[in-house]
Amino acid sequence: MRIKTLIAGACGLAVLPLTGVGTADAATAASTLQLPFPCGESWVGSSKSSAHTAGYEIDFNGSATDGNADLGRTVVAAGAGTVIMSEYRKTDGFGNVIKIRHSDGTVTLYAHLNARSVGKGATVRQGQKIGTVGKSSAKYNLIAHLHYEQRTSSGAIVPAKFNGTTYRYPNQTLTSRNCGGGTQPQTGSNNGNNGGGSSNPYSATQVCGSGFKQIDSQSLGSAGKVVLLYSAATGQNCVTTLRNSGSGKAAVQAYLQVQGKARKTDSGSYQYYAGPVKDTARKTCVKWGGAIGSAKYDSPLEHCD
Repeated sequence: MRIKTLIAGACGLAVLPLTGVGTADAATAASTLQLPFPCGESWVGSSKSSAHTAGYEIDFNGSATDGNADLGRTVVAAGAGTVIMSEYRKTDGFGNVIKIRHSDGTVTLYAHLNARSVGKGATVRQGQKIGTVGKSSAKYNLIAHLHYEQRTSSGAIVPAKFNGTTYRYPNQTLTSRNCGGGTQPQTGSNNGNNGGGSSNPYSATQVCGSGFKQIDSQSLGSAGKVVLLYSAATGQNCVTTLRNSGSGKAAVQAYLQVQGKARKTDSGSYQYYAGPVKDTARKTCVKWGGAIGSAKYDSPLEHCD
């Protein structure tokens, strides 16, 4: 797979010190860990880099041939825990790197990030956004991807498990079940006729339409999530806020503000979703967000590429 360097070297090599970890050595990483990407997204993983010294590291891309298309896509916590490292490292190939210690002492590592959303000492929940996919490195010229590891509390890199199942080395395509509470991603059809059923039948791509690809999302707790999508064909961003439940109605809002333009907002009492809110933003920064009831998310100015 071509997710390694463009010139020389390869993705993150060093075994970083596990500052702040417990002393007990867990045999494997926590079985409750999920894929480090938003619910329902599919990613290709590969462990075939010659620079993967332990053999159990994984490099993730949206597809095996998408170049830098994954730059800026959302990375989420594989499991709940405490951030024990969030920094830009110049002494090894990791660049922007985050490490999270979980309740059993095991650690997950996320490297080459384009941006970090949490700092050292922060408590994070499973599925919370912690950064974005990047190609940062002080040593190597990389194609955008996420370098991911699962480690014991003593620092040994171990075979990764997602949803309790060991990753199939050297490569596998997986769909994220990082949906909050370990639940399955919703796969309902776009018929809109379940008349107040218990789940939302709509996906973000169904709301925004053909050609849009999800590039970011943020959980709104148990209420739902707000999603940012982009169409390379039209240069448009699209925002929709999706409820988890399809029962009754709730106050739902979605907004998008392209840098230099007025904010566009859709809000009301909706059963399934707010939006789609669209605007052209080719190579232009945007602010985006939404709300369901009192649960709210407001992004910084980002996704400028």
